[in-house]
Amino acid sequence: MKSYREMTREELAREEQNLIKAFDAEKAKGLSINMARGKPSTAQLDLSNDMLDVINSKSDFCSEKGSDCRNYGDIAGIDEAKRLMGDMVGVPWENVMVYGNASLSIMYDFVSRSMLKGVLGSTPWCQLDHVKFLCPVPGYDRHFGITEYFGIEMVNIPMTPTGPDMDKVEELVNNDSAVKGIWCVPKYSNPQGITYSDDTVRRFASLKPAADDFRIYWDNAYAVHHLYDDQQDELLDILGACEEAGNPDMVYEFFSTSKITFAGSGLSGMAASQKNLDEIRHQMNVRIISYDKMNMLRHARYLVNLDGVKAKMAQHAKIMRPKFDTVVNTLNRDLKSLDIASWIEPHGGYFVAFEAMDGCATAIIQLAKEAGITLTPAGAPFPYHKDPRDSVIRIAPSLPPVPDLQAAMDVFTLCVRLATVRKLQEK
Repeated sequence: MKSYREMTREELAREEQNLIKAFDAEKAKGLSINMARGKPSTAQLDLSNDMLDVINSKSDFCSEKGSDCRNYGDIAGIDEAKRLMGDMVGVPWENVMVYGNASLSIMYDFVSRSMLKGVLGSTPWCQLDHVKFLCPVPGYDRHFGITEYFGIEMVNIPMTPTGPDMDKVEELVNNDSAVKGIWCVPKYSNPQGITYSDDTVRRFASLKPAADDFRIYWDNAYAVHHLYDDQQDELLDILGACEEAGNPDMVYEFFSTSKITFAGSGLSGMAASQKNLDEIRHQMNVRIISYDKMNMLRHARYLVNLDGVKAKMAQHAKIMRPKFDTVVNTLNRDLKSLDIASWIEPHGGYFVAFEAMDGCATAIIQLAKEAGITLTPAGAPFPYHKDPRDSVIRIAPSLPPVPDLQAAMDVFTLCVRLATVRKLQEK
């Protein structure tokens, strides 16, 4: 089909009328399909149902070192759970602490503690006139929600095919003492599916922050979430890179089993230098007596080791792969020749980032809503919910069954074409 950008005004008007007829037909179907968030499907949750049988009333409830997991103690988590989660992200288990079910709550706690108590003896952020966080965009909306909640100024950092724009990161971190942190989803990033290159990781590790309390918030949420056996991205270990660069305390790494076992009942964890861990334990001793060690024991006995995790993730990939293929194939079929949008075909993670023509994302999402398709709101992948170009849309294919997903994508590409034709006629 002829590119929309090459059409005359009369051709665009005729195309709009044709698209309106097709759109009205889709609306008449009464669809109701939710693609707003990266929630695992019921089929994925069912993969771990047998984990509930690992521990019962007749089980041995002691950890490998002999502590009763029904009781208090082991505030940093049981060793077998620390080892399991450390192996997942490739860090020594001695640098790992295991928490409850949500890594987002750990990140919230870390920012909150920094606001109230500072970092390793630094001035609490709440006593400073100005605090900034760097935000690679498009990025994870819940990260931005934390810093916005605490009134921290967020600075957009453009993403590139190899990770954040490191020239800009280095310029800001190394010269502005108000910059206290940066949010990162370094592997299969949310929403673009980009994995940071080795050079990007090493440049992060070699930063020379103007602020002693600057920290990299390294949210390695999709460390093992591959889609394809023969296309699996690798990520350099940031803790080891920081150690080699002489900056061992500069990073907090976060991870979880939320999309490996049960999304709402998994394990979360973090890894850091021993100096950082000592400070964290001091705060935790005030905050909590222990996390759910029975759940730690259940996961450790069920998944056992990294091989067990990989086997479970292969089952997830078998469910997820057709969904990503459905999204990408439909985009290629309906939009590739029109020269009106772009998208990244990820090797893993949970999202496809779609970039429409400037000024079209809000209109596309509204049209989709009218036709019964719920998408993440426009602007969500940006601080303050403000996409400066109104172009990025996060597609989350995990929840709907493939037939529903295909129906949703048919509507989505139709909405893209209709919104774009209308935008081009405004010029």
